Amino acid sequence: MEISVNLREKIDLPIFRTISTVADSSNVSCYVIGGFVRDLFLKRPSKDIDVVVVGSGIEVAKAVAAALGKNVKVNVFKNFGTAQLRHGKVEVEFVGARRESYQRDSRKPIVEDGTLEDDQNRRDFTINALAISLNGATFGEVIDPFDGLEDLRDMVLRTPLDPDITFSDDPLRMMRAIRFACQLEFDIDSVAFEALERNKERITIISAERIADELQKMMASRQPSMGFRLLDACGLLNLILPEVAALKGVETKEGIGHKDNFAHSLLVLDKVCQHSDNVWLRWAALLHDIGKPISKRFDPVVGWTFHNHNFLGEKMIPQLFRRLKFPLSDSMKYVQKLVGLHMRPIVLSQETVTDSAIRRLLFDAGDDIDDLMLLCEADITSKNQERVKRFLTNFKLVRTKLRELEEKDRIRNMQPPIGGEEIMELFNLPPCAKVGVLKTAIKDAILDGVIPNDREAAWAFLLKRAAAMGLKPVALPEKPH
Repeated sequence: MEISVNLREKIDLPIFRTISTVADSSNVSCYVIGGFVRDLFLKRPSKDIDVVVVGSGIEVAKAVAAALGKNVKVNVFKNFGTAQLRHGKVEVEFVGARRESYQRDSRKPIVEDGTLEDDQNRRDFTINALAISLNGATFGEVIDPFDGLEDLRDMVLRTPLDPDITFSDDPLRMMRAIRFACQLEFDIDSVAFEALERNKERITIISAERIADELQKMMASRQPSMGFRLLDACGLLNLILPEVAALKGVETKEGIGHKDNFAHSLLVLDKVCQHSDNVWLRWAALLHDIGKPISKRFDPVVGWTFHNHNFLGEKMIPQLFRRLKFPLSDSMKYVQKLVGLHMRPIVLSQETVTDSAIRRLLFDAGDDIDDLMLLCEADITSKNQERVKRFLTNFKLVRTKLRELEEKDRIRNMQPPIGGEEIMELFNLPPCAKVGVLKTAIKDAILDGVIPNDREAAWAFLLKRAAAMGLKPVALPEKPH
């Protein structure tokens, strides 16, 4: 990889010049370090700047803020020895150079003041240990004690020190290794990868929130499947996402095998990623078949079956979300819905597409119908190109029907034209099963095309159905509007 860049020109910005002036006047050494430096060489955008001060980062931050003007506020985190300020569109964090040591049962380090060398030693990867001097006399000089620039050129992730120590001290670095490999599309050095395998059990001391954060960043990358393959290869996947790890493998009976559902799910994920940046749609793609391992059965006549795997998978989502501390709100319901419904368009594409079936699909999917169709199209991964072509052609028919019926019947997110309270008032009923039966009958009549989706037709249908149940209105309703 070509990584040449004019550093002096790139960091010749007001914020860095101000830091330089303050550092020289305070007689301390200051360096910009970490991800910002790495991304300069990789020509990637970066708005977060980390500055290491050989001295008090908090004091330098306050002095820089004062030099920048009255409107610049410093947020001080005394317990961590850090301070942050925002200047324009960038956020700058100042920290004193430090050395760290760890206890076996915690990733929280014992921190002491240190040198720049100490601070670079504690970094996770050589490409994140690169530093650039901000002092006047050496402004723009790169300090690269671990050949991080060479690793950038080679597109490889290595740890500055012994990877067993690096990963054991702070096991979150194992997740960061996978995430960076995925985001940057770098290889993990073989020595470091072997250390990942040896230290994988250490991940159990990391909070679910921190693991989930790395997974989300990985899932937002161009090709997250790369990260899940690495998680599997080093043994972390089974510890973090056992539901996904369980998809692995092919079983054969009587000469009949089934596809590897892990490989299939990653292929579906890749196909979805080509069309959508929606992270939760990507999660639905990864998880759409997690019900298959527990629903798998062998039938000597038809071979392997996975009956109701979509509904079983839908029921598994809440437990997975709770374990990873993912939001138990609309995001979870969205993933559940797509996992539960993902077989419906596929079944429709194999059958004569009736208006009733399309209306019900549109009603159940609501505003998520387009995402569901994208997931289902990605789910067709057969090596038989004629089969793929036939499915995709039928999906076009399903999409056309969806558009036509939506324009005609307004089914998406439909609320029944007559509510339960109106039914109770009309027939002088308390809350009871009969009210629910009548509401469902109206909804089904609309979805089956028996009546149009309007209030007047619903009233007429309601009165007729209620009469068949022996119910009479207390007073005839006025002509509905």
